[in-house]
Amino acid sequence: MTLEIIGAGYGRTGTLSLCNALDILGFKTHHMLKILTDPSQDADIFKHAYEQPDEPVDWERAFSGYTAAVDWPAAAFYEKLATQVYPDAKVILTVRDPEKWYASAAKTIREWPCVDESWPEHILKARRMARVVVKQGELQGDMFQDKVYMIERFNSHIDNVKAIISPENLLVIDVTDTDAETTWKKLAHFLNVPPPPPGTPFPHDNKAQDFPTLLFYALDEYKKNVLLSNTAL
Repeated sequence: MTLEIIGAGYGRTGTLSLCNALDILGFKTHHMLKILTDPSQDADIFKHAYEQPDEPVDWERAFSGYTAAVDWPAAAFYEKLATQVYPDAKVILTVRDPEKWYASAAKTIREWPCVDESWPEHILKARRMARVVVKQGELQGDMFQDKVYMIERFNSHIDNVKAIISPENLLVIDVTDTDAETTWKKLAHFLNVPPPPPGTPFPHDNKAQDFPTLLFYALDEYKKNVLLSNTAL
């Protein structure tokens, strides 16, 4: 499969909500959560790509089975993906109030609470990748403690995406908008697909306080998917 949609927004800007919305619209959407739950995913591809940016990457394998990719790790590579690998893909930039973004990121993706060495190696590999790509990379390690610096970095990222991606190929969206119908219409129009039936709520998932619960959900889903894949053999 070829990626038709690339999400350029930082994690904690509504990327899981966007992921679920795109799935409702008929896409199969890659997200950090899918790396945790999909046994066919190899987190090391993204880790190596971030550590060795000049080496070739098998992006088709990285996103095998998916037609859209949002959240980290994909967002860390949005420029290369959108300009070199999948130039026909649409780009969606999720945005959020910078202060709220920082507060949410500080509570969640800086570290994965409750995940320890007793968890499956597949999930531990994803955690190691997230430490390289997200914690030490995009969130700048110890520099994350400097709130002013990180908010400037967050805003600069948004400006850079707008400068790099042509306006006709970019949708900037705030999924915290409470007007679900307008949000659906914007998204469907941009992607040239039919909107869902009137009254369909726009997903609002993965609130900061739900993050530990999400990790345990990922663990359960991974175990189920392993059983399903073994049964299919």
